[in-house]
Amino acid sequence: MPLESNGPRRRGGDGRLTAALDPHDQGPQDACGVFGVWAPGEDVAKLTYFGLYALQHRGQESAGIAVSNGRQIVVYNDMGLVSQVFDENTLASLKGHLAIGHTRYSTTGASTWRNAQPTMRPTADGALALGHNGNLVNTPELREMVDALPGPDGELDLGRRTREESTTDTGLVTALMAHHPDTSLEQRALEVLGLLRGAFCFVWMDENTLYAARDPQGIRPLVLGRLDRGWVVASEDAALKTIGASVVREVEPGEMLVIDGDGLRSHTFAEPAPKGCVFEYVYLARPDATISGRSVHQARVEMGRQLAREFPVDADLVMPVPESGTPAAAGYAEESGIPFGQGFVKNAYVGRTFIQPSQTLRQLGLRLKLNALEHMVRGKRLVVVDDSIVRGNTQRAQVRMLREAGALEVHVRISSPPVKWPCFYGIDFATRAELVANGLEVDEIAASVGADSLGYISLEGMVAATGQPDGDLCHACFTGVYPIELPDESLLGKHLLEASLSSPTLGKALPVLNNP
Repeated sequence: MPLESNGPRRRGGDGRLTAALDPHDQGPQDACGVFGVWAPGEDVAKLTYFGLYALQHRGQESAGIAVSNGRQIVVYNDMGLVSQVFDENTLASLKGHLAIGHTRYSTTGASTWRNAQPTMRPTADGALALGHNGNLVNTPELREMVDALPGPDGELDLGRRTREESTTDTGLVTALMAHHPDTSLEQRALEVLGLLRGAFCFVWMDENTLYAARDPQGIRPLVLGRLDRGWVVASEDAALKTIGASVVREVEPGEMLVIDGDGLRSHTFAEPAPKGCVFEYVYLARPDATISGRSVHQARVEMGRQLAREFPVDADLVMPVPESGTPAAAGYAEESGIPFGQGFVKNAYVGRTFIQPSQTLRQLGLRLKLNALEHMVRGKRLVVVDDSIVRGNTQRAQVRMLREAGALEVHVRISSPPVKWPCFYGIDFATRAELVANGLEVDEIAASVGADSLGYISLEGMVAATGQPDGDLCHACFTGVYPIELPDESLLGKHLLEASLSSPTLGKALPVLNNP
């Protein structure tokens, strides 16, 4: 079988991305980033590397690239940042004419090497590799479908073996798509896509063809681009621009693309029902991205302007929490007439760390990422603009830091409404019980973080800033209204499939896909 997988190069444990002040205080964690390129004659591994580099903000736990030369698929992935996983020698060994890549933050399955993507499976006539951005909500049903597929004689059942190789919804989808002994991968993919519920942007490949698909709600972004000698798909258009590709259009909700030597063709596998994630505009996407025709940077600046209109205050300086709060802070300053300035210095070299701080350092408030600029804040009344408050621990430490630096007043302004509900579509928030806005009123949150005042943008103001119709957006994390029906709470959870290895009855059996 023309299939090969390179082993991982370990650099330590499975630490998470360092948070703003303390790596044990996690804010909203990004979705994943996916990238795919079909370009004979181009160095597709390097194109994918730089595409992933542009999507690094969407996931920092692991990275991987799969490449095909028409005869064999080679996959290389490991834990860490894109620049840590790949070097010149590794990329030089990945030869071919099409490739897919992935940078991961885990929303289903643990942060381990076996869950790094792209995943891959043998097929009846070759191999399949797949990368996923999003989160499915019918994982138990998919597990039942995989369990019902025939496995090789004398081995573990296919379902258990699939989960032992990868405890993610992505692994299940890969196994389902790879099983097409009596039909084409193209047809099988259309069947499988129609059975999925939740948020998904997939890129996948066999030895000669690149595929991409977006869920019917279009919750996560996916964009099609053009090279002189090929095609590209990526989570954000910034990745296309990075490698010199022109933006053609967004992949439509419910659309599957197929790219091979015959060109590009499109299939609609489900009726589109747009519900794009509003948090992409608030925080997830790069500010230079464009989603549904709206500049993300412009949306964030407008959120800041709206914040100033809704929650004005007498102050001497408007300052952002870098970097996600910067556009909104600029908008607040512009609308209010209060000078804009930097009150924090960010350590640009702090990212992923495997070294855990001692309890003493944590108690002292380990400042790995931010420090206050004392000469900018001393004796001033400050407006501090950030994108969200999750647990409140980070904001509490920031306010304390500013007061220690001599700030007279600290007024916190947030460019999204209070986060009160978890996301099941690809963002890893804290649990509902841990969300500070779920148990406290706004003035109580202000007191909890030590701010003189606190203002959250209204839902209506945030939505208006995106330039999108309210009915076309998902804002479940603010309202609790989920556009895709969720199963029982017992069938949800990041580590559902790890648990399923010891719980053989998990999930509800559904009819198996037709395999004549």
